[in-house]
Amino acid sequence: MADKIQHQDIVPDSCLGKRLDQTIAQMFPDYSRSRLKDWILAGSVQVDGKVVTRAREKMMGGETICIHADVEVEVHYEAQNIPLNIVYEDDDLLVINKPAGLVVHPGAGNPDGTVLNALLHHCPAQDKLPRAGIVHRLDKDTTGLMVVAKSIAAQTNLVEALQAREITREYEAIANGVMTAGGVVDEAIGRHPTKRTHMAVTISGRPSVTHYRVVEKYRLHTRLRLRLETGRTHQIRVHMSYITHPLVGDPVYGGRPRPPKNASEELRTMLRAFKRQALHAAMLSLYHPITGELMTWTAPVPDDMVAIAKALQVDARLHLEEY
Repeated sequence: MADKIQHQDIVPDSCLGKRLDQTIAQMFPDYSRSRLKDWILAGSVQVDGKVVTRAREKMMGGETICIHADVEVEVHYEAQNIPLNIVYEDDDLLVINKPAGLVVHPGAGNPDGTVLNALLHHCPAQDKLPRAGIVHRLDKDTTGLMVVAKSIAAQTNLVEALQAREITREYEAIANGVMTAGGVVDEAIGRHPTKRTHMAVTISGRPSVTHYRVVEKYRLHTRLRLRLETGRTHQIRVHMSYITHPLVGDPVYGGRPRPPKNASEELRTMLRAFKRQALHAAMLSLYHPITGELMTWTAPVPDDMVAIAKALQVDARLHLEEY
């Protein structure tokens, strides 16, 4: 379902020599640059009564720009009193530490009980923003830091910063197998060709880059620190599985638990009982979308991942001669 919108205004003299896409981004700041560019390409933008589909068209100042476009109507979601672990909040953004089991956005199988519903209860004005201000997502069972915009300007700037790779996101993870050194996975990710709910490394996918380094090695597992350059769905999980080091507990890409040889029954039980991917968004760093100040937040690794790491440490010490 979509609403028809129409905007008309005169190009200010200050836009002399600027491109059309730059000009309308300045004139209509309530819309993201990517959305405005899409409207240009779709023929929804007129300059002095003529449709212009070249984003690079230069402006002279004084032209009349008219936008006729369809805007998808946001579905109304219910505010729900779901606790949020708020790490930081001001007038323009909110940073939360998401627990495992909490879905970020309503969808098939999860019509409510999500971060979005919680945001609407915490700050009802989020209802005026696309996706209630959500800029990026974490998988249901991935824990850690997420940034949420509280104004249109902040959301537009944060989305553009993500696209420009100006937001740093680092993760802690425990992977299967012993990794000798860090590295980079630079492989495109797209929808799996046969399993439509899965993602996969595929030639037709979108560019995806994951950096990783070894933090600690165990007998048959490795604790990692990872940094995303891009933010594709399931990116870390897919990339680690692709290099044959899937994350512990990953129900989609991880396969069966892999305890070390002669592991204790306690460790075997812990690995079998760990039913989520061992992945945590531990650090988030960005320039404030309004003030430009560099801000960094960290979130401690959750107890279940700490317990697994300790159990793997104990196992490695007990089998030091084999390790």
